[in-house]
Amino acid sequence: MSKYTGSNFDEFLKDEGILEEVTARAHKRLLALQLSDAMKASNTSKVQLAERLQTSRSQVDRLLDPDNTAVTLESLERLAQAVGKQLRVEFA
Repeated sequence: MSKYTGSNFDEFLKDEGILEEVTARAHKRLLALQLSDAMKASNTSKVQLAERLQTSRSQVDRLLDPDNTAVTLESLERLAQAVGKQLRVEFA
């Protein structure tokens, strides 16, 4: 019988020691998808976004990479403004 029977997925991830990493990646993936949607809605290309942020296209690719969780709040705020959105961070 599995030692995880009856537990929830968060408990499983915590027991495996990867809950924080998985949660961070999930949040970054969600942000990347939301930014992609905002870029499409505002008809903004990566090149245009890079110009607005005064950075390179490769840096924009890193910011939009769902697996790159090393993004600062300042960078996220600048990204949000560049696509006409507001960054909202909250504890749930």
